Amino acid sequence: MTAVFRVGLVRLVSRAAQSPNLLQAQINGLPAAFQRCSISGKTMRGGPRVPKAAPYPYKTKKYNVISSFFDKTSTRFDENSKVICVEGPIASGKTKFAQELAEELDMQYYPAVDLDLIYINSYGFDLRKLDPELPPSCRSYDIRNFCQDPNHDLAAQFQIRMYMLRYSQYIDALQHILSTGQGVVLERSPYSDFVFMEAMFRQGYISRGARSVYNELRQNTIGELLKPHLVIYLDRPVEAVKKEIKARNVDYEVQSKVFSDAYLRDVEMLYKQQYLKDISTHAELLIYDWTAGGETEVVVEDIERIDFAQFEADSHNKKMLDWRFHLENEWTEARIKYCSEKSDLMNYFNVPRFDVPELLRSADDSKVWRDVWYNAPGMKFRPGYNADMGDSGLLTKTKMGINEAI
Repeated sequence: MTAVFRVGLVRLVSRAAQSPNLLQAQINGLPAAFQRCSISGKTMRGGPRVPKAAPYPYKTKKYNVISSFFDKTSTRFDENSKVICVEGPIASGKTKFAQELAEELDMQYYPAVDLDLIYINSYGFDLRKLDPELPPSCRSYDIRNFCQDPNHDLAAQFQIRMYMLRYSQYIDALQHILSTGQGVVLERSPYSDFVFMEAMFRQGYISRGARSVYNELRQNTIGELLKPHLVIYLDRPVEAVKKEIKARNVDYEVQSKVFSDAYLRDVEMLYKQQYLKDISTHAELLIYDWTAGGETEVVVEDIERIDFAQFEADSHNKKMLDWRFHLENEWTEARIKYCSEKSDLMNYFNVPRFDVPELLRSADDSKVWRDVWYNAPGMKFRPGYNADMGDSGLLTKTKMGINEAI
């Protein structure tokens, strides 16, 4: 860790040397004794949570102004209605920790996104099988391809798609918390995605033009979201990351040209000197030395000591500002935005930029792609209307547009 981060943001607390229970107090500038419980885990409650109103079926039923007269938003909230993002370098143990944390806090877990969400359709058909029929500019390119050939022209498009998927998932998480009152735990978020794009640029994997397109897209979209309440960073030094990559023995990771010392150090520095510093002005921040792993219950104890309500009385404090709605109609507007207007939010990615060759396809290539892609199994019509996949609902034959938009 650099001296700048150690002094300027927050002191990294080694679990072997000092209890991390004091870390949140240091961030708030208050003694640990003054930290009051907010979020509570199962162990602390000693039993199940008091039942709330039934969750709104937001996945099957739209929420609009009329719905708001009969279904209020804030009445479902409790101390655990929070957004928690788990961050950290590659192979730092985020998945196991985030799952255990969500289980202990009775929250919904959202795993890290990958391009399977685009390439595997709702019938389970892997669209990457179509690559031999497609021109090079239209073929698939996922994390495996990036690890094997990071200098490929499709590398920039890959990271832009990762950002879009994280953005889409974060909207889904906001839908969930606003419709059910249940908190959410996400493994990474759209707020930290720029770390990887910037590291790719510094290593020469993408062009300056592609980086500028990404930054323009991010500027266009990120302000539409509500920032997380809490960010937990699992710190693991570069040598430990490399050791873990070797230990988990994923072939394309072990043999990758990407995970060099230089790339991993760039990721670490960007996380600590930019992302964590910026997000700490809004969200609470806990950082742990996770070199040898850690105990989830200890982190839960630290979370239970955070008083999220302390910022509501100070109107000039930026912390939790996005969630400082005082009127029910403000909650209603936010809920309608994320539950019923997701397509509008995703449209903000349509930035007309035609000056970056690796992000463009020729008209001829696009035609081939459409002809092949939309004649693949389960891709001719919307799910439920594809006779070739055994569907019987053929009265409405509407072309699919979801994958094309992404």
